[in-house]
Amino acid sequence: MMIMDTIKDFDECFFIKDSEILEDVKIIQYTKFNDNRGSLYTTYHENTFQKIINKNVKFVHDKYSTSKKNVLRGIHGDDFTHKLITCLYGEIYQVIVDFREESKTFKKHQAFKLNQEDGIAILIPPRFGNSYYVISDYTVYHYKLAYDGKYKDFDSQFSYKWNDPELGIKWPCKAPILSARDT
Repeated sequence: MMIMDTIKDFDECFFIKDSEILEDVKIIQYTKFNDNRGSLYTTYHENTFQKIINKNVKFVHDKYSTSKKNVLRGIHGDDFTHKLITCLYGEIYQVIVDFREESKTFKKHQAFKLNQEDGIAILIPPRFGNSYYVISDYTVYHYKLAYDGKYKDFDSQFSYKWNDPELGIKWPCKAPILSARDT
């Protein structure tokens, strides 16, 4: 019998909850199956995810980012893209910021420590900033993106300074490695 034969419904592969801080952000805990070879888990199943987000949202694009220790990426976002993010390898300090002006949590943030062992993903809606800091020596970060039309790359995205005092993010670093865009 294969490990996945024990799963009758893909809904059983995920535990999904709402963020307690940021409205419309979903936290997904994957069910991992471990044995002497390693582990196996499902990170995406269309029918399950369509139950938790708008039926018209279709994931169309995957990106991977590799980074070394002390790299900080973000805070970036746009008005169009849903992001399903996962730390596949290593450990990161993930920060999400609400930039929806009409929201009661406007400019509030939530931070998470994510790593390869926890099996957690976060579904980030449009108009939220996405950022992370690399804690481990090396990390692999996965973005699954949903949007209509062409991808809104960096020239069509908003950016906020990582240490903007108005946001009040308590990063676990003082002098991260940054891109020109993030300085």
